[in-house]
Amino acid sequence: MSLEIFWFLPTSGDTRYLGKSDFGRKPTNAYLRQIAVTAENLGYDGLLIPTGSSCLDPWVTASSLVPVTSRIKLLVALRTSLSGPTASARQAAALDEALGGRLLLNVVPGGDAKELAADGVFYDHDTRYEAADEFLGVWRRLLQGETVDFAGDHIKVEGARNFHPAVQQPYPPLYFGGSSPAAHELAARHVDAYLTWGEPPAAVAEKIADVRRRAEKYGRTVRFGVRLHVIVRETAAEAWADADRLISKLTDEDIRLAQENYSRMDSEGQRRMAALHSGRRDRLEVSPNLWAGVGLVRGGAGTALVGDGQTVVERLKEYADLGVDTFVLSGYPHLEEAIRFAELAFPYLPGKQPVTVRDQALTGGAFDIRASEPKQRASA
Repeated sequence: MSLEIFWFLPTSGDTRYLGKSDFGRKPTNAYLRQIAVTAENLGYDGLLIPTGSSCLDPWVTASSLVPVTSRIKLLVALRTSLSGPTASARQAAALDEALGGRLLLNVVPGGDAKELAADGVFYDHDTRYEAADEFLGVWRRLLQGETVDFAGDHIKVEGARNFHPAVQQPYPPLYFGGSSPAAHELAARHVDAYLTWGEPPAAVAEKIADVRRRAEKYGRTVRFGVRLHVIVRETAAEAWADADRLISKLTDEDIRLAQENYSRMDSEGQRRMAALHSGRRDRLEVSPNLWAGVGLVRGGAGTALVGDGQTVVERLKEYADLGVDTFVLSGYPHLEEAIRFAELAFPYLPGKQPVTVRDQALTGGAFDIRASEPKQRASA
């Protein structure tokens, strides 16, 4: 079975260490382009472009990648709370055309009420999903060429129409992640692929079963994916040492403040991430090779698979056995880790070509040892 492997664009900045250090990188467009081109050349299938108050605008960022990429898919945030469905449909159709049919959309109703309030949105948790349900109902009809009149509790349009269709029909695929019952119901009704953050496989299996059951009520099927960080090295010992190094600059106060902030959010997914470690450094391996150290101070996806390439791929296959066919991965710093994961893990991944050569004597210089090797005589 071939698996889709996506990488991540760090549009809020990049680093070698979580917490304060002298190694931060600004999210300049030049750096993001460098990551995108590298990921495409290595053979990654897609790029997640995140959203949030600390991130560069995902649509502008995605547009900037049009002239420098030709194959890799772009998974761009569709903020159902911040824009109307008609304008968003036109944006999606235009960007999908510019990308030649490579656009994917990550539905984001919003996971932080405080952040939404700063954008002028004052929905509570379940209301966000009610509004997203109405939004997606209208949006999907528009992308399918309908003229839409709709009056709901949150969305109202009259004579809405999208004049220029997207390349992908009926519309660019919709991805979505959420852990609450309201989120699962939205996934069942509208999306093509459900993404979960990297919880232990047993917990992921429960979420997949629930979304499948709900989707069956509507005569629909949904694909599944997992969002994870990765720390892959040539040996397990090196990988675990680098996991420890990633959080070596964190103070207990850093962790306390971060966890206090996340506890105020009404996101069920964030609650589940925090519950994996409870802010403690001594309980971070929450499942074999699944490490929750990133979530000590990072919101959203907070777990990483740690180990050598073959072991990490074996763990990915455990999720694949549950029905997962897409993995959205990342690592710090994102440029170097995209290369490292491809070198060390792609040889073990179904559908991926190795990006390095093996069992050849190389010097890396102009007088490579291979130049002096006798060439085999061709058969007469």
